[in-house]
Amino acid sequence: MLTIDAIQNVLIVGAGTMGQQIGLQCALHGYDVALYDVDPAALETAASRIDGYLDAFVRGGHLPAAQRAAVRRRLRLTTDAAAAAANADLLSESVPEDPALKGKVLAQFHDLCPAHTLFTTNSSTLLPSMFAPATKRPSQFAALHFHLPVWVANVVDVMPHPGTDPDVVPLLVAFARRIGQIPILLEKEHSGYVFNTMLSGLIRSALSLVVDGVATPEDVDRAWMGCMKTPVGPFGIQDQIGLDTVWKITDFWAQKTGDRTGRAHADFLKQFLDAGHAGVKSGRGFYAYPQPAYEQPGFLAGEIGD
Repeated sequence: MLTIDAIQNVLIVGAGTMGQQIGLQCALHGYDVALYDVDPAALETAASRIDGYLDAFVRGGHLPAAQRAAVRRRLRLTTDAAAAAANADLLSESVPEDPALKGKVLAQFHDLCPAHTLFTTNSSTLLPSMFAPATKRPSQFAALHFHLPVWVANVVDVMPHPGTDPDVVPLLVAFARRIGQIPILLEKEHSGYVFNTMLSGLIRSALSLVVDGVATPEDVDRAWMGCMKTPVGPFGIQDQIGLDTVWKITDFWAQKTGDRTGRAHADFLKQFLDAGHAGVKSGRGFYAYPQPAYEQPGFLAGEIGD
């Protein structure tokens, strides 16, 4: 079994927003990172966003300018799965929320990674036991779930499945701490983890208010922001998560449970995706970006719409 000091090389599978931020967080804390994606265009986008994050950190005084280049060098973006996996000590998977796809991808990397590599999933709602057998190393597999933005919402859920080797859990807890995260250990599998279970209730209620014609997304957000004194409401949060991700999760569980409310919510979200509006990542979701209305001074007073 690995020791925490032996974890030096991190493999991130999936170069979407989560993969980008997890990879950068690891590089910022001294780890060598391979960020893999099958799609070259996704890696081009990832490289641009990572450079933008680093520039923002330097401008904001969070990263000394002299360290920027070294951090960037620790992050290698590649479409070569074998090269990415060759020296991996820990793998973090962030591919779409489909258990069959996750199992297929992790099985591929089982054949490419060293025998000692720990496998983790960043799945938002799926249980690791749903695809643990497909990894071909279930005893070395658990959920290590991050939140966005990783360097601000620095909480990580550590969730083993029944077949996880007990020695793996403290390793993942220690790794989370080493990359500046607050580890939350789940005593048993639970879909949605801790914070996301609470957040999903908020999002479901917010969607119901809009789908049922009770209020607009803007007024729902104003109600939440005004009472809770937060900088963003449930619809702004969905934009940050990505409406494609919110839809996939909502649609998956609507199909699995036959829930009519969930189906109505998924259909509502699909309208935005069909129009090319996926949230922050596409420049438009419930709000227009990069300067959404909820960040403007007159929003809470109702002087500014979407």
